[in-house]
Amino acid sequence: QVQLVESGGGLVQTGGSLRLSCAASGRTFSIYAMGWFRQAPGEEREFVSSISRSGGLTDYANSVKGRFTISRDNAKNTVTLQMNSLKPEDTAVYFCAATEGRRTPRPGDYAYWGQGTQVTVSS
Repeated sequence: QVQLVESGGGLVQTGGSLRLSCAASGRTFSIYAMGWFRQAPGEEREFVSSISRSGGLTDYANSVKGRFTISRDNAKNTVTLQMNSLKPEDTAVYFCAATEGRRTPRPGDYAYWGQGTQVTVSS
């Protein structure tokens, strides 16, 4: 199995940027498709972005398309989420997740999760 640790969250003003990182340890990182999800208080966990094992294929939620960019470095066992033009509605705890299957927007398809990192965007 794989262990995931997110970092990079914080407080930022509307229009600002943050870069989230997820460090993986354990099994070979490149066998996992990776995803980023977020959960705001009182809300369901929602899909943000996903990336294939090689990094060649990516998907984004419509709400973040054009503002967020997912990437991965299999040599460094990391996946990152560059978040630009942040909005107050992006405020949530952000989680990275890993699946041995194909990339997917469904949280239930991911077997491994990090502990989450808080992102707060002030208006």
